[in-house]
Amino acid sequence: MRLDGRAEVTTTLGRATAPPAATSPSYANGPSRAPLLGTTIGDNLRAVARAHAGAAALVARHQDVRLSYAELDAAVDRVALALIGLGLHKGDRLGIWSPNRFEWVVLQYATARAGVVLVNINPAYCVEELGYSLRQSGVRALVTAAAFKGADYLDMLAACNPPSSLEHVVVLGAAPRAGQLSWDDLERRGADADRETLTAREATLDPDDAINIQYTSGTTGSPKGATLSHHSILNNGFFVGEALRLTPADRLCIPVPFYHCFGMVLGNLACTTHGATMVLPGEAFDPLAVLETVAAERCTALHGVPTMFIAELDHPRFAEFDLTSLRTGIMAGSPCPVEVMRQVVARMHMTEVTICYGMTETSPVSTQSLPDDDVERRCTSVGQVHPHVEVKIVDPDGGRMQPRGVAGELCTRGYSVMLGYWDNPQATAAAIDGARWMHTGDLATMDADGYVNIVGRIKDLVIRGGENVYPREVEEFLHTHPAISEAQVVGVPDARYGEELCACVRVRPGMTVDPEEVRDFCRGRIAHFKVPRYVVLVDEFPMTVTGKVQKYLLRQRMTAQLGLAEAVPTA
Repeated sequence: MRLDGRAEVTTTLGRATAPPAATSPSYANGPSRAPLLGTTIGDNLRAVARAHAGAAALVARHQDVRLSYAELDAAVDRVALALIGLGLHKGDRLGIWSPNRFEWVVLQYATARAGVVLVNINPAYCVEELGYSLRQSGVRALVTAAAFKGADYLDMLAACNPPSSLEHVVVLGAAPRAGQLSWDDLERRGADADRETLTAREATLDPDDAINIQYTSGTTGSPKGATLSHHSILNNGFFVGEALRLTPADRLCIPVPFYHCFGMVLGNLACTTHGATMVLPGEAFDPLAVLETVAAERCTALHGVPTMFIAELDHPRFAEFDLTSLRTGIMAGSPCPVEVMRQVVARMHMTEVTICYGMTETSPVSTQSLPDDDVERRCTSVGQVHPHVEVKIVDPDGGRMQPRGVAGELCTRGYSVMLGYWDNPQATAAAIDGARWMHTGDLATMDADGYVNIVGRIKDLVIRGGENVYPREVEEFLHTHPAISEAQVVGVPDARYGEELCACVRVRPGMTVDPEEVRDFCRGRIAHFKVPRYVVLVDEFPMTVTGKVQKYLLRQRMTAQLGLAEAVPTA
């Protein structure tokens, strides 16, 4: 899932005193007066908890839970000890399949402290996707919600053919089934454990250890597990927090999901590295809950994708809430309309709201805007390179660096680049070259001041409301429909989500299918955001002379045929 935006860093993010000429190569690195943090996530939390023991660390309003930093640190210790007591070793994988809850936050830090690799599973996953992620990562334990948005998680778990490696299941929010544990059961096990056990485990940990696997949609039809280290996500969270100018006085409202870097890195780790407060308005995004939470908790910062901010601004009760405590936050996940940014600044008082660009594979942020950048610049670029990170723009065919202002593929190098795709060396080699440059697949330009603008995508990635969807994955699923001979999926413009999926299908001779039937075929079998909004029956596809489908022409045709206004590209 990409992040498209930008932000400012004052004391730690340096800026070039003499910007290079427009004819200079499209290369930039992020100078910083602050060094990288050379510690583990668990050690960093413990140091912050000692310094701010009585300060508020976590507020989960929907669960009526409030934890100080001392209480959060103690809960993390208990759960880390419980995981060790279950027999989980350093490097073992534990899955988390749940919407936003306080237990998610505790588990994020407890797995890091125990050296267990946390595997993030999208709450929207259905049976097939769940089974694949559990098997591919080889999880030994799973912490799961009992249900979410009408889906029975425990039934889906039983139906997904889980791997033989899965030994332990912990259930949140409901009574566990036979052979499973509740969250309280888990915490009690840790409370009775010998603290020296955790001390010994922590002594074996290293900042470069793998600590998190996040699945990204794959071009070959199967998600790939981006493997991230303590060093990568801890530092990315820290420098995002620096850009937001977070302090212990700040309270960040986090309505974005924890399963993605936006929630767990730009949200949680940005807060805990600065002693700020994480505030959860609900399990999933609800505009009214966000407005109520910001006003009641006097939040100073708010994260969201543009569609979230639009929903908040358009809510009929918007005027009832005092949002004057807001100062900053991040808008990311898809291009930000200029008018939306203006309203967020004027009506929500977020004068220092920033934009970020990145991808899961880079922990995720590579560039960020500055709080004092004007609104136009915040919306028409994705900012400047992050501290301790390098970016360059190269010719997609030859790999040579492009001059400033000339479009090419954006590449990123530095501490933030993933260790690789879990158990997938071939995909890793295709994404990271021999010099450790991560090839993003995005087309970008860099101006004379080092501001980056995303102008297109080499890959056929569709970004729908902040969710990344690779058409190939949806196409392969559609090909399992008995009446569909061929399917091609493209993104088409959408005023609310930025892009929507349009599936163009050819029907087998002698068979019939209608668009609603195709959508019904998808519902409940693939994640809701992958279900095409538009299904168009076609007789042929635009092709190159070598027989490849010209998706850019297909997108243009569908945009015109469906009567959709082409969105003005802003990022």
